[in-house]
Amino acid sequence: MGAKILTLQTTDLSLDRFPDYADPLESFNPFVTMATNGTAPINKLVSQIQDEPSRHPSPQPTHFSIPQRSNGNGHRILRSATVGYINPEFAGKAEQMKQVREILVKEGWIPESHVEDQLKWFYTSLGIDDVYFQLERVEVIAIHIQSLYAAKVAANSRVDKREEIRLDMEATDHAIYIDTSEPGKTNMGGPRYEQRLEAKYLDNTDNKRFRVETFRSTGTLSPEASSKTSLRCYFVYECQFVDSNPAPEETRLEVISDRMFLNKATRNTKQIYEEIIKLAVSRTGPVIEVFDIEGSQEKRLVVAFRSRTARGMFSALSDLYHYYGVTSTRKYVEQFSNGITVMSFYLKPAAHLEADVPPIEQSIHQITKEISLLYCIPQNKLHSLFASGLLSLQEAIYGHCVWVYVQHFLNRLGSEYASLSQALDPNKNEHAEILSKLKRRLRTETFTPDYILEIIMNYPDLVRALYASFANVHLSVGAGFERQFIAPTPAVDVMSDARLKEKITRDVSNEHEEMVMTAFRIFNTSILKTNYFTPTKVALSFRLDPSFLPEFEYPKPLYGMFLVISAESRGFHLRFKDVARGGIRIVKSRSKEAYSINARNLFDENYGLASTQQRKNKDIPEGGSKGVILLDAKQQDKADEAFEKYIDSILDLLLPAQTPGIKNPLVDLYHKEEILFMGPDENTADLVDWATEHARARGAPWWKSFFTGKSPKLGGIPHDAYGMTTLSVREYVKGIYRKKELNPAEVKKMQTGGPDGDLGSNEILLSNEKYTAIVDGAGVLVDPNGINKDELVRLAKGRLMISHFDISKLSNDGFRVLCEDTNVKLPTGEVIANGTAFRNTYHLRDSGLTDCFVPCGGRPESIDLVSVGKLIKDGKSTVPYIVEGANLFITQDAKLRLEEAGCVLFKDASANKGGVTSSSLEVLASLSFDDEGFVTHMCHNAKGEAPAFYKAYVQQVQATICENARLEFEAIWREHEQTGIARSILSDKLSNAITELDEELQHSDLWKDEKIRQAVLTDALPKLLLDKIGLDTIVSRVPEAYLRAIFGSYLASRFVYEFGSQPSQFAFYDFMAKRMANIK
Repeated sequence: MGAKILTLQTTDLSLDRFPDYADPLESFNPFVTMATNGTAPINKLVSQIQDEPSRHPSPQPTHFSIPQRSNGNGHRILRSATVGYINPEFAGKAEQMKQVREILVKEGWIPESHVEDQLKWFYTSLGIDDVYFQLERVEVIAIHIQSLYAAKVAANSRVDKREEIRLDMEATDHAIYIDTSEPGKTNMGGPRYEQRLEAKYLDNTDNKRFRVETFRSTGTLSPEASSKTSLRCYFVYECQFVDSNPAPEETRLEVISDRMFLNKATRNTKQIYEEIIKLAVSRTGPVIEVFDIEGSQEKRLVVAFRSRTARGMFSALSDLYHYYGVTSTRKYVEQFSNGITVMSFYLKPAAHLEADVPPIEQSIHQITKEISLLYCIPQNKLHSLFASGLLSLQEAIYGHCVWVYVQHFLNRLGSEYASLSQALDPNKNEHAEILSKLKRRLRTETFTPDYILEIIMNYPDLVRALYASFANVHLSVGAGFERQFIAPTPAVDVMSDARLKEKITRDVSNEHEEMVMTAFRIFNTSILKTNYFTPTKVALSFRLDPSFLPEFEYPKPLYGMFLVISAESRGFHLRFKDVARGGIRIVKSRSKEAYSINARNLFDENYGLASTQQRKNKDIPEGGSKGVILLDAKQQDKADEAFEKYIDSILDLLLPAQTPGIKNPLVDLYHKEEILFMGPDENTADLVDWATEHARARGAPWWKSFFTGKSPKLGGIPHDAYGMTTLSVREYVKGIYRKKELNPAEVKKMQTGGPDGDLGSNEILLSNEKYTAIVDGAGVLVDPNGINKDELVRLAKGRLMISHFDISKLSNDGFRVLCEDTNVKLPTGEVIANGTAFRNTYHLRDSGLTDCFVPCGGRPESIDLVSVGKLIKDGKSTVPYIVEGANLFITQDAKLRLEEAGCVLFKDASANKGGVTSSSLEVLASLSFDDEGFVTHMCHNAKGEAPAFYKAYVQQVQATICENARLEFEAIWREHEQTGIARSILSDKLSNAITELDEELQHSDLWKDEKIRQAVLTDALPKLLLDKIGLDTIVSRVPEAYLRAIFGSYLASRFVYEFGSQPSQFAFYDFMAKRMANIK
C-alpha cells in the first residue's frame, strides 16, 4: 500500500519576515508532513490524507513548522523552573485551561475524549513554567497542543513505530522548538535544532541578541517500560537590555543584563554570573566553572566567552557531553550587552546507555578540559565522526588541523616537475612560460580540500593512531592536567613512526590515500611545540620545523614556521632568521572562488613576502619574516577576532607558562627562547595597538618591541605620517632621473595604488613628475596632458580614492573609468565594456603615456611571465623606467624579460625598504629604553604631543632611510655598468652577499674583540640613542642575539655596498684595515 501524506495549514502569517534558513529535511513550509501506514486514527485529520508513493515508509519523523501570527504579543518566555531561576506562579492558569479546553473541543481536531488528557499533559508533564502561560494567547497555546497531538498520532501510525515528534515556530524576535530525543545521544538524522537556532539567532551577524532556555521533560514520551525517548523544548527570545551600549569593561549585571534575566534569575545565579563575567571581560578565551548541586548528582557547568567568537559552540557542547555519556536537564544561554555570552548547563549521567562511559566526575573533568579545544574550532570538518562516536573530540580536531596542513603541503609539484624543469631551459622564454603554466595547473588540480577530506574521513582508525602518536609526545603532565584524563578515548596503542608507516601502507587503498595519511606523520614529526593541550586557548598554534619543505620549490630554507588555526581563519608566520621582522596581513575573499584561490596560494604568497622582506632587510639587524591570516569563506566580517586569536595563540608558544591550570608548561622540542618582531600590513594597521597592549597584559618582557607601526601614544613611528616607505622609493626614482639626466617635470608617470594608500599618497605628495595615469581600488584616472596636481594633492592629504577626483579638472583628453562603470566611451572613441576588467589590466596597456611606472599598490604577480609580453613591443619595453614600490607586483621572470627589453627596473626588495628601516629603529628604541624612559621619551602624551627626543629621532630615522637607499642604488647601478648583469639579479646578489656575510660576522672573532665590537656598535647605533642612554646601558638591555645582528648587518652592508656582491678576496681585509686604523 502506498504511504499517505497529511497536510495541515497552521497559519496565515507571511514567511517574508523570518530569518532565512534552509532546512534539508523540509520540502515545503509552513505545512505539516506526516507519514502513516494507512491505519485510520480516530481523528478528523484523516479526511485530509493524500497519496504519495515516494514515502513508504517514511524515514523521517513528523515535523511541524509553526510560524506565529503577526499580531501576537511579541514576547516568549522560556521554562525556568530550575535551581538558579525563579519559578513564577500564574494565578489565572486554571481559568486559562478552561478557555483552551473550549477551543480544543470547538475545533474538533482532537477527539473530545482525549482533550482532557492532552491538556493536562501539556500543562503539567512538560514542565513549562507559568510565565509562558501568563504571556501567551490561548489561541496559540491551543495550536501548540493540537500540533503536538497530531505529531503523536502520526508517530503512532508509522510503520517502524519510532517515537519522534518535531515542532518548530520561528519569528524574527523569538522561536520555539520541540523535539524528541534519547538522553545522552546525538541524533545525527534529526533536525539538529540546536544548530538551526545558532545559525538563525545566536550566531547571526546583525545587532540583535537572543537568549535561550531549554529543558528536557522528566518522563518518557510513552508509558511503556521500553521507552527511552523524552521531549526536549527550546525557547528563544530577543534580548531587551537595560543598557544596550555600555562600556566594554562594564560588569554590573543591573547595567548589562537582559530584563527578563534580571526578573527570573535568583540572587545565587546573579552572583555566579557576575563573577564569571568579570573574568571573561579580562580574558581572551573562555572562562569555565563547574558547580555541584546540593542533594543531586547534577553538575552545573557555566561557560562565558566573548559573543560570537565561537560560532556553533552551543550545539557542539551538546555533542561533547553526549560523547562522555552525559545528558542535560536544562540549558541556558544568556547574553550581556558588554559583549559577553554565558552558557549554563545542568548535567547528569545519561541512563540506559549501552556504551561504557566514565564516572560522572571524570566525565565532567574531561568535558571542562576539552571546552577550550572546542572553543578554538567549534565545528571541525571531522565533527560528524565525533558526534557519531567514531572519534573523540581531540582526535577529530587534530584531524581537522592536519586537513588544513595537508592542503598547503600536499599540492606540491612532485619529482616529475623537478625532472622537467631540469630538462627545460628556464632562460628561454617559451620554456619558462610552459613551466609557469604547468606549476599553476599542478597546484590547482592535484588535491582539492574536498578530496583530501574524503580520504581522511574514510580512515578514522588511522586518524586515531596518528593522534595517539602526536599526543604521546606533546601531552605534558603537570598539576591539574593529568594524563589519564586527557588520553585518547578509547585508549590506543602508541606506535612508533616506523609502525605507523607500515600501518598506513597496509590500510590504504591507493597512492593518493597513502600520500594524504603520510602527511599526518610528517606533520607529527615536524611539530616542535604546540598549545594544543594547554587548558585555555583561543586558537591552535603549532611551531613547525620547516625542513620538510622540498628544496627545489623553496630553495632558501626557512628558519621558523608557525601554523595557526582558529574558528575564523588559518594563518602562517614564516621567518628566515632567528631575529626577524615583518608585517602581519589579513587576506579577505570576495567570493568562494576567490577564497579557493587565496587558500591555494596562501603559503606560497607568505613565503614570497617573507623572502622579499629578507632581501629588503639587508641594512638592518632583523631578517625577513611575514605573517598571513586567511579569513574563512564565511567569516569575512571576523578580521579583528581572527587577528586577536592569531596573536594570542602565538604568544602561547613564545611565553613560559606561569599559571597552572590556565597556561600549563608546553613540551618544547625547540629548546630555545624565541622572540618575534611584527608590524602592520594589509587590514591590520588598526589592530597593532591591541597586540602591543595584549603582549604587555600577558607579561611579555619585550612588549614594547613586539609590534611596530603602533600609535605614537605607545611609542610607534607611523610610516604613513612620516612617509618612511616612500622616502626609499623616491631615492630610486630620483636616482634614475639623476643618472639619465631627466627633468622630472617632463617625465610622464603612471602609478598603481592611489591617493588613499600609505605609499600612494606619499608618493604623490613628494613627487614632481607629470602624472598621466593613476589606478586604484576605485578605477582608472587618465589625462595625457597631465592630471591636475593640486587636485591629486587634495586627495592624497584626505586619503581619498580617485572616485573623489573632480573630473571637471581633467583636460578634454582626460577620463575616469570606475569599477562599477559599463560601456564607457573614451575620448579616443574606444568603448570600455567593464570598468573592473579595465582597471585590472590598464597597467598592461601600451598607451604611449608612460615614461616612469611606480607601482605603489596592487595584488602580487600583477605582471607575470604570461602578461609581461603586453609591455614589450618590437622587442623593446613600452615603459622605460620602473621602480617597484609595491611588494611582489612583478614576478622575477617578468622583471628579467623587461630588463632584456631595455627597461631600467629596480625591484621591490631594494626600493621598498624604507618602512623596514623605520620599524627596525623603532624596535631598537623600544629595546634600549626601560619602561619609564620609553614612556617619557618615545610616547606621545594625552594631548597628542610628541616628546622632543621623539621628534629628533624621527628625523634621524628619515635620514638613515635615505642614506641606505642611496648606498644601495649606487652599488647596483655601478655593478650593472661594470658587468651588464640585470639589476633585478644584482639586487638579490647584493642581498644574499650581505646576509651571508652578516651571519659569518656575527659568529666571527671580530665580535669577540671588545674594541672592534664597541667601535662598530657605536657607528651602527643611532647617535641620539647613544647620547641619551649610553652604549653600556644599551648593551645591557638589548638581547645579545639582537646586538650580534646589528654588528653583522652594519659591517656586511657597508662592505658590500662599497665593494660589490663579488669582491676580491683581499677586499674585506682592506675594508677592516681602514676601520681598525680609525679605532686605534
